[in-house]
Amino acid sequence: MRAVLLLAALLALAGCSDAGNSPTAAEFVFVSPGGQTDITYDGADRKPLPEVSGPSLMEEDKTLALSDYRGKVVILNVWGAWCPPCRTEAPELQAIQDEYGPRGAQVLGIDVRDFQPEEPRDFMANRGLTYPSIYDPPGRSLLALKGYPRAVVPATFVIDKQGRVAAAYMRGLLAEDLRPVVERLIAE
Repeated sequence: MRAVLLLAALLALAGCSDAGNSPTAAEFVFVSPGGQTDITYDGADRKPLPEVSGPSLMEEDKTLALSDYRGKVVILNVWGAWCPPCRTEAPELQAIQDEYGPRGAQVLGIDVRDFQPEEPRDFMANRGLTYPSIYDPPGRSLLALKGYPRAVVPATFVIDKQGRVAAAYMRGLLAEDLRPVVERLIAE
């Protein structure tokens, strides 16, 4: 019985799983400062995010790049169709896109660890998601996030109009979690 409880505790700490298809933990699991899951950067603390780019999940022969959205507030979300919290979070991100897209914000996804594109494409279609996503099964685009806290999927980075990280979240989000920071950045 003790072994079963120990195994259950270890599985709970592991976060999202993709049934053994993920690269090593060193490539995707990072420790946030002091164990924080919500981090904000103000003014001088904001640093530009290097270019993040890759093939479009939904539009073959198209490349998506973070720089395509310069001048907008970008909500960069790392997700996977295999990730249970991402299933809850995706419609919330669509609500942010619908509400703030006309006002100068853009949700941009990075789909990781989905090695067959059909599953994440179905994920987006079944949920009516219209925001674009980079298709990046091995997570190479995440290398650009060096120096910023990264955690188990999902992770979300809110980027100001100048391309600087204003907030980082290492957990699943609701629209209400993002509204205050998006409102503030749109007004800047």
